Amino acid sequence: MIYLDNAATTKPCDAAIQGVLKGLEVFGNPSSLHRCGVDAELLVTDARHAVAESLGCADEEIFFTSGATESSNTAVFGAYKSQGKRKHRVVTTTIEHPATARPIDELERLGCEVVRISPDDSGNISAESLINAVNEDTFLVSAMLVNNETGAILPISKAFSAIHRRFPKVITHCDCVQGYMKLPVKVKTLSADLISLSAHKIHGPKGIGGLYVRKGLHIPALMLGGGQEKNMRSGTESVPLICGFGAAVRALSGDIEARLERVRGLERHLAEKCAENGGVTLNYAGEKSPYVNSISVNGLKSEVLLHYLEKKDIYVSSGSACSKGKKSGVLAEFRIPVQNMDTTLRISFSAESTESDIDALFAGIELAQEELAHI
Repeated sequence: MIYLDNAATTKPCDAAIQGVLKGLEVFGNPSSLHRCGVDAELLVTDARHAVAESLGCADEEIFFTSGATESSNTAVFGAYKSQGKRKHRVVTTTIEHPATARPIDELERLGCEVVRISPDDSGNISAESLINAVNEDTFLVSAMLVNNETGAILPISKAFSAIHRRFPKVITHCDCVQGYMKLPVKVKTLSADLISLSAHKIHGPKGIGGLYVRKGLHIPALMLGGGQEKNMRSGTESVPLICGFGAAVRALSGDIEARLERVRGLERHLAEKCAENGGVTLNYAGEKSPYVNSISVNGLKSEVLLHYLEKKDIYVSSGSACSKGKKSGVLAEFRIPVQNMDTTLRISFSAESTESDIDALFAGIELAQEELAHI
């Protein structure tokens, strides 16, 4: 099997699987005061420390959620509940993941002014464009670190640090799902007040994520109930999934730069194969993460080609997995030609991907170009 859809989800690593099993064995409720509960709580505490250590923050600044969608919803609606009655402007981009974009759409329906920054003619979003959109009436700036369809990297650190200097009370939120544990990400350099994380993008289990909340920032909870996670996220903690998350983080910690350089080599090989083919175009050439790549295969519809490759045990996507096959508006924002949008595939790597995987992909594409060109 050739699996090149890692931006949708990654294969759980052995450490994560063992972590989940350990969490199942220690079955107590972490809120219980007896030994079974304490043992479970110790596992949760250990996983929290692993995530906090990876981001360079305090353990108490990490809150576990059901995934990055809940984390981003908590961040957006929490910022609104905290400051949205006094201030009314939200600054974001036109290329955000729906987990952020749709909550912000809801704020707009509630009466907020939403300023959405688009990429320029080169497909880049500048720090200045984000900074200049903020005024005294702004309560939230939310922008992703790495775009999930093209791999474009946004200048979050430069933008957020400048915004904080000018407007200290503005809350900054960053969706770090496609950057965490793939690029060097630390809270100090990112300058974000809130950071959304996901486990299943880093070889952990699905159904678990995290939200970094800067110490001193108080936002209301989205989930109400028994007061778990220091009242930030009620509901009995999923000890197995939390253990799997922590184990995946520890398994990836320490060699992020080495993995990044290796995946840059895969990105270069992909570009070489595109050039050799002549009928395949790379859709984005700006500053980007090598883990996420968008290509267009001239003359072949994305969905047709996707299923053709699937029959050969080669797995890619036609865009964001969350779009369920719907045409992406994000690609248009990146000024990708209209004729390329219907022929786009997303090729996303993990550190386990190989050049032979890319060779197999292009062998499949070349067969499709021969067999399907007349359809």
